[in-house]
Amino acid sequence: MKSSFEKIVDANTPVLVDFYADWCGPCKLLSPILGEVKKTLGDAIKIVKIDVDKNQHLAQKYQVRGVPTMLLFKGGRQVWRQSGVLQKNEIIEIVASYE
Repeated sequence: MKSSFEKIVDANTPVLVDFYADWCGPCKLLSPILGEVKKTLGDAIKIVKIDVDKNQHLAQKYQVRGVPTMLLFKGGRQVWRQSGVLQKNEIIEIVASYE
């Protein structure tokens, strides 16, 4: 049986997963950037935030060693991964390359 996380990332729409922590400074910088990405792309993307402290099993499964770490899924497959803060336009270009 698929977990709810697997159901979410199994979509045909690209799903950007942001692994973050409340105590992480760069994560706080990334959050409004992801908000802008969502405003720009609308229904063309789904953005999911995963708190690594509350979801350690997912962080381990995807080998998240540092936060923030973003993973992009398309059709249930991880197609891209990046740690650190990226700017809005960089994230939009990456997502567009997998549409």
